[in-house]
Amino acid sequence: MTVYFVGAGPGAADLITVRALRLLEAAPVCLYAGSLVPAELLASCPPDARRVDTADLTLDEIVALLVDAHSRGLEVVRLHSGDPSVFSAVAEQARRLDAAGVPWEIVPGVPAFAAAAAALRRELTVPGVGQTVVLTRVSARATPMPPGEDLASLSRSRATMVLHLAVQRIDQVVAELLPSYGPDCPVAVVAYASRPDEVVLRGTLSTIAAQVHEAGVRRTAVIVVGSVLTASEFPDSHLYSAARDRQGARSG
Repeated sequence: MTVYFVGAGPGAADLITVRALRLLEAAPVCLYAGSLVPAELLASCPPDARRVDTADLTLDEIVALLVDAHSRGLEVVRLHSGDPSVFSAVAEQARRLDAAGVPWEIVPGVPAFAAAAAALRRELTVPGVGQTVVLTRVSARATPMPPGEDLASLSRSRATMVLHLAVQRIDQVVAELLPSYGPDCPVAVVAYASRPDEVVLRGTLSTIAAQVHEAGVRRTAVIVVGSVLTASEFPDSHLYSAARDRQGARSG
């Protein structure tokens, strides 16, 4: 039997993929990430499915449940918010499953940063303005950042930066980004992206912290920093240019 690490999406139940929903509807066991996974998705499980909230469980306890289900011939959907490829803690679970000889697969989901960009009605890669997106976070009380991945170092490129798990440290984020991006750099904070209680804040590095504190945003938020947020004068992409050699592109 297989353990499926499934991306549940950013919050809206209808943003889960078709493949993920089909697995969920058939799974006899579902482990899910607490309040980060919408109740509507859990209702898609079979009526007699075992549903386990992992919010208060340790890694060892979670893996024990996965291994036990496998030993009883039961497939498991392990629901993670967003997409499993980013800040999901899937890697350490998968490592332990490999050691236990339990097969597993990953089913991608809509990441929170994509839902935030949609809420902002913005493309994060704009021609002539920004073609690089840095996905990162801050250390705070979480796992320390590797050498060279502190915000001061990452910000030197002035690439579009997306920060997860960082809104509680908004003052620290602003202080570390100001030297490279400057006080007038556009910033947006999207909390609960795609949910009915979604909150969107727009400002600059000099104003965003006050807005975050005033709105009381403390968790489940994405911070986006960069000129792409307000870009209006930029060249059209070469992708649809009349000057592009489409015949060569098709035959290459």
